[in-house]
Amino acid sequence: MSRGAILFAVLVSAFSLPAHAIDDPDLEAAFGRFSTPVPGPAQTIGRHTNGCVLGAEALALNGPGYRVVHPNQNRFWGHPDLIAAIQGLGESVAAQNLGLMLVADLGQPRGGPITSHGSHEVGLDADIRLNLWTDGEVPAAEIADPTEVYYVEDARSTAVNAKWGAAQAALVQSAAERPEVERIFAHPAIKKALCESATGDRSWLGKVRAWYGHRAHFHIRLGCPSGSPDCVPQAPVPDGDGCGAELDWWFTDEPYAPGDPNAPKPVAPQLPATCAALLPQ
Repeated sequence: MSRGAILFAVLVSAFSLPAHAIDDPDLEAAFGRFSTPVPGPAQTIGRHTNGCVLGAEALALNGPGYRVVHPNQNRFWGHPDLIAAIQGLGESVAAQNLGLMLVADLGQPRGGPITSHGSHEVGLDADIRLNLWTDGEVPAAEIADPTEVYYVEDARSTAVNAKWGAAQAALVQSAAERPEVERIFAHPAIKKALCESATGDRSWLGKVRAWYGHRAHFHIRLGCPSGSPDCVPQAPVPDGDGCGAELDWWFTDEPYAPGDPNAPKPVAPQLPATCAALLPQ
């Protein structure tokens, strides 16, 4: 196996973004029909990419420094630790006068497989738009159908575009500096821009991991919370700031090479029993 293939395998294992949700529309539909959480103490069950959440809380649609977009999708639910982290980040954004942070998908009321995502299943993931709203209150039309603002031109771009600025860098850094945030996924070109501009204490950079997509938003992920013995943790973030050879690999052909068409298709993992029990029998 080549060095690049080994690195890719480590990345997939550590960050666990591929998931059964992509190939299981029936499960997605089943969990998407739940409109309320499971009552009781908050617990995350399973992996970030294969599980559910009990006792989820809803993020208030309006709060200091943030607004929730496309709320009609009912994807503003998460473990209380995630809700507190987003509210705290919103307060930091407000204190820095960056504008209003636009919060996109968290998870569903009971978590589980979710359309268009490979994770967001256990109440510990959230997408934050990179475009900060600085023109007064966010219009209702923009809340309902937010404009996609891309800070990287295409999937394989090696640099951010002219829209990227100090406010975007400050937003990502503020999220990464929160102790409860375990990792952040961002486009490789965004990671590169942060590596080039960060000064002083760079320890927060290690949490920012390059990953496919993420041209208009970044992805926050918390680790397993206390009181959730059935939550499966991810591998720890590697030491260092992640700005060396690991990042350089993303600017080669290898990450985007087509897979072996004859390779066996991965078997979709089974939902944890606790999550499966939530579904109609």
